[in-house]
Amino acid sequence: MADIRLTELVRSSGCNAKLPPGKLSQVLGSLPKVDDARLLGGYEKSDDACVYDIGDGRVIIETVDFFPPMVDDPFVFGEIAAANALSDIYAMGGTPAVALSLMCFPSCLDLSVMRSIMLGAMEKTKEAGCVIAGGHTISDREPKFGLCVTAVERKESVWTNSGAVEGDCLVLTKKLGSGVMMTGSKGGETEAADAIESMRTLNKRAAETARELRVHAATDVTGFSLLGHSFEMADGSDLTVHLSLSSLRFFPESYDLARFGFLPEGRYTNEDYLHDKVSFDCRVDKVHQDLLFSPETSGGLLLALPEEDAELFVSRFGEPSAIVGRVGRRSGCRVAVDM
Repeated sequence: MADIRLTELVRSSGCNAKLPPGKLSQVLGSLPKVDDARLLGGYEKSDDACVYDIGDGRVIIETVDFFPPMVDDPFVFGEIAAANALSDIYAMGGTPAVALSLMCFPSCLDLSVMRSIMLGAMEKTKEAGCVIAGGHTISDREPKFGLCVTAVERKESVWTNSGAVEGDCLVLTKKLGSGVMMTGSKGGETEAADAIESMRTLNKRAAETARELRVHAATDVTGFSLLGHSFEMADGSDLTVHLSLSSLRFFPESYDLARFGFLPEGRYTNEDYLHDKVSFDCRVDKVHQDLLFSPETSGGLLLALPEEDAELFVSRFGEPSAIVGRVGRRSGCRVAVDM
């Protein structure tokens, strides 16, 4: 049992396992709107977490995220899953406080694997200043793990993905290409060490750096790809996001992996949903389009700030953050990829 690879037990992995955005949009759009004045942000706004007013100037920010493994090391899987779930709180401007774990575990694995996953998650939540206080475990054919995370913040400190202002610069805090890298890793084409290190890195420092600045809108880049999450920000703000391809940072190996077809399934379902919402400069080649449509796992924060604040963020945070685009008035497609 000790020789079983976690990634051999799953059909999909990481944020690539998300339900396709078109299908999710279809279901959520058919549900009745929640009529509660205390619910300041719910599923209908496409934000990264819900926001609930508790009536004393504070709000609860809550999110849940879990997925199948993209790595074989159970401790590292626990770290990545925890970092990914915690990221939704950071994307809302919050500080994670308490978490509950969600574990789906197959009978073919030794219980030591479950313990290692939990230890990895506990290590990462400890780094975040958050505690895992309990959880729920079920038997399943495929292993899956994640967290439900809660934060308590002042109402005025909460970020949303729908407040971008015309003229804002867009800052991205991590490299792109993790989904392609992990697909290549599963195929034995790369060890993907840089991507794994990025995925297990918290967005804590990025959020703390941004809190000192004027953040108009924020989200994190995960399963719906940079293009999908940029679209949500543009649509919610009723503006157009212009991304600069030359400013985007990718894991170097991801180019060749994409060129040779190591693309996650989510790359295609994302394009199915976004094909009429995104435009590309004619010079943007297919490899870059593949990378931009591909899901990311535990990706970076995407922040909309005034130009001065964006420059301050990049100078303070350093690599691999970069100004990757601008927000303009609504025109044509919601997202435009320029050279």
